[in-house]
Amino acid sequence: MGRQGLKTSRLAIIIAIAVIALDQLTKAWAVRALDDGAIGIIDGFVQLRLTFNPGAAFSSFQGVGPLLGFVAVGVVGWIVMLLRQKPDTVEALGLALVLGGAIGNLIDRFTRGAGVLDGAVVDFIDFSFFPTFNVADSAITVGAALLVLWAIRSERK
Repeated sequence: MGRQGLKTSRLAIIIAIAVIALDQLTKAWAVRALDDGAIGIIDGFVQLRLTFNPGAAFSSFQGVGPLLGFVAVGVVGWIVMLLRQKPDTVEALGLALVLGGAIGNLIDRFTRGAGVLDGAVVDFIDFSFFPTFNVADSAITVGAALLVLWAIRSERK
C-alpha cells in the first residue's frame, strides 16, 4: 500500500473508532438519563426519548434481529476489505462512517440481549415526523450518501 493509501486507511480507522466511541457514549448516556422519560429539545418537534429497537433501521423488520446481526458482521468484513484496496479520501470517509455505525449498532446486538446477536439497538433522537434513531444510524446514513455521491462522481469521470 502506498504512502497516500496508508494515510487514507489510517484516517478511515480513526473516523470509524470515533463514530463507535461517540455512539456508545451517547447510548450509555441515553440509557441513564432518559430512563425516567423524554427530554424535550424543541417543543413538538425534537425530543430525546429512549427506545430499544430489536429490528432494522427505523424499526423495520421486527423479530429478525439475529439475522440482521449476522448480515452486519458480513458488511463489516466487506467494508474492511474495501478499505484495504486503497480507496480515495471521499470513498474512505463514506466507508469509515458506515463501518463505525455498523459496529456501533452491532455492539448493541451483542450486548443488549440474552442470545447471540438478539439484542436491541438503543435509539433516542426523536423527530416527531421521523422514526427514532441514534448516532450510529446517522453515521451510516451520511456515509451511504457520501458513497452514492462518490459513485456518481466516479461514473462521470
